[in-house]
Amino acid sequence: MHRPDPLRWLWYSLGGGLPPEYREWVLHDVTCRTWSLRQALRSLLVVAPLVVAVLIFVPGPFWIRGISALGGIIMGLIYSLGYLIETTEHRLVKAGYPVGTGERVREQRQTHVRSEAVARRRQKMFARMDRRTGR
Repeated sequence: MHRPDPLRWLWYSLGGGLPPEYREWVLHDVTCRTWSLRQALRSLLVVAPLVVAVLIFVPGPFWIRGISALGGIIMGLIYSLGYLIETTEHRLVKAGYPVGTGERVREQRQTHVRSEAVARRRQKMFARMDRRTGR
């Protein structure tokens, strides 16, 4: 799995597509354990230049510019999180995967994690029962 260089990653973060050799990385990026956090951080990256521009170039008291920038950040996050699934699916389609791949892979991984947790709980429960009975 190839990770994109910083310039390609920036292009990808701004919504651009990556060459085919990054296909597996895109799947990992939008289905790993921290996929939603990654998307939220990418949306902050997109909003950051606008926030800086508001803070530096808009005339008026700094507290008003700061609150305006904060409002922009909050609205950007609301929008980004509201379309989280659709955005990640679109990234996967651009990488050549069929629609629904992201949701299916995340669901399979979650099922696997849950079944492992259940197995660990059962093992602990049986170990406690064995200690109580003296086995």
